[in-house]
Amino acid sequence: MKIRELTTAAERREAVPILRQLWSDSDPEDVMEWTAQDDADRFAAVDDGEPVGVAGVLVTDLLHHERHAWLYDLVVDEPWRGEGVGSALVEFVEDWAAERDCAHVALASPAAKDGVHQFYERRGYEKWGYVVEKSL
Repeated sequence: MKIRELTTAAERREAVPILRQLWSDSDPEDVMEWTAQDDADRFAAVDDGEPVGVAGVLVTDLLHHERHAWLYDLVVDEPWRGEGVGSALVEFVEDWAAERDCAHVALASPAAKDGVHQFYERRGYEKWGYVVEKSL
């Protein structure tokens, strides 16, 4: 398995079915438009040329947090879950972030996703705080 950056629209389009496993309420064109709008870098774990996992990362400096890589939309294709794809993507992102002088990798996860939390805690991630939001 290799990990490569998704830099073209065609590469991002190949990742849409995987991203929709996380964002199932969004149609494919909305996902394509969304992935083209921000400054994030996107990476895919590929097997035999086909994406089997996707991660988005945004490097940022905020007043309340040192320079860090914000990891979001980490999703592994359903048949590949439990095969080490998520771990490979997280390790890649950590190395990538360290090369960019990031002090941390941070992410948010829904409160009800206990399995996701355990996945990250096994890799040394610690709860730092919590995320709150208000629908408008």
